Amino acid sequence: MATPFLYRPPSDPWLTVLHADGDILVLAKQSGLLCVAGKPAEHGDCLESRARAKYPNARIVHRLDRETSGVVVMAMNAKAHRHLGLQFERRKTSKRYIARVWGDVRGEAGAIDLPLSCDWPNRPKQMVDKENGRPALTHWEVIRREESATRLALVPITGRSHQLRVHMLSLGHPIVGDGFYATGPAIAAADRLQLHAESLTLHHPSDGGLITFSDPCPF
Repeated sequence: MATPFLYRPPSDPWLTVLHADGDILVLAKQSGLLCVAGKPAEHGDCLESRARAKYPNARIVHRLDRETSGVVVMAMNAKAHRHLGLQFERRKTSKRYIARVWGDVRGEAGAIDLPLSCDWPNRPKQMVDKENGRPALTHWEVIRREESATRLALVPITGRSHQLRVHMLSLGHPIVGDGFYATGPAIAAADRLQLHAESLTLHHPSDGGLITFSDPCPF
C-alpha cells in the first residue's frame, strides 16, 4: 500500500473558473490539488470544496488525479449532474491530454489497447492485467521530440484509473515526474507529473450542443 503523502495544495490561484452558467461550472485544476476531499481532516481542501464556497450547488461529475492539472467540469443542478454523468458513462465526451514522457518514443502515432486492474498490494497503483483487467484504450500522437523526452497528445477512449500513466509505462516511456510509475531520472526531470488535461468536449445539458473547454498546458 502506498505511504501517506504530505498534502500541500497550491493556494494561488485559489480557484480558476473557465466557464459558469446555470447548468455547468468548468474549472482549471492545478497540479497538487485533490478533486474531492480525502478521509483525513487535513485532506479537506479540494477543488470541490473551493468551488462550493463560491458556487454552493456545484457537484463533482468526474475527477483528475491529484498530480494532474487541467479541465474539470462540475454540475450546477441535479438534472445537469445526471446528464453529464451519462455522457461520461457512455463515452460521449472527448478529452485531450498533453504529456511529456521519458525517452524518444518510436513512431509518430498509435493506440494502446491494454486492459487494466488495481495492483492491490501496491494500491492505488494500477497494472496491465490481460486476464482480469477492464478494457482500456488510449490514442497517442507525437507533438514534439525533446533532448530526453517526447511531448505527446493523448486521447483516452476509456476512463480507467491511472490509465494514461500505466499505458505510457507499457510503452517503456513513463510520464516525466510520475512518482508512482517512473524511476530515477524520469522522476528527477520535473517537479510535478507532466500530465495535463488540455481540453474537454461535451454536450451542454441545456440544449445538447457540443462545446469544448480548454486550459493551456502549463509545462
